[in-house]
Amino acid sequence: MEHLADGGSGGPVRDARFVADVMLGRLARWLRALGYDTLYSRDASDARLLGIALREGRRLLTRDTGLARRARATGLLIRAEDLDAQIREVMTACGLVARVPLSRCLECNGTLTRRHPEEVRERVPPYTLATQREFWTCAGCGRVFWAGSHAPGILSRLRPYLAPPPSPLDDGRGIDSKGATRRIKGTDD
Repeated sequence: MEHLADGGSGGPVRDARFVADVMLGRLARWLRALGYDTLYSRDASDARLLGIALREGRRLLTRDTGLARRARATGLLIRAEDLDAQIREVMTACGLVARVPLSRCLECNGTLTRRHPEEVRERVPPYTLATQREFWTCAGCGRVFWAGSHAPGILSRLRPYLAPPPSPLDDGRGIDSKGATRRIKGTDD
């Protein structure tokens, strides 16, 4: 991996914002799923992407070595081809920390706002309204979201990037080396 900037102050970054080139559409969607503000357009020129990155203080994610060179400190050249390796590259290079997952629209990058079922009654199928209790709408495109059958798979893929690093005292069973039990997220939910 070659990155052309150190991610800022050297500490964890909570409010990183990105713009991804045409070769990184899947990465852009998964960064959005992780809660990061990530712009993406299939038809944006390199000049437009670089302009957006500079004007809006975004990190330009690219697989194009020439564009990364032109972007200088704003650019991050993504070398990995595998999606999970790409996510790790960005998280490591930018010093990212866990955010609220699924808080951005995967399609347009807008922020999601929680809605009462009555507020979306006319916009979702009757079965969905009867079986779901939580709904969100996108501030950008207006889409309505709920935790459908695909949600566990998405959260499973995101889990490695959301969990804080294990405590040096943790033995992996939720019991630290001093014998104290700690609650493991998801086991009592």
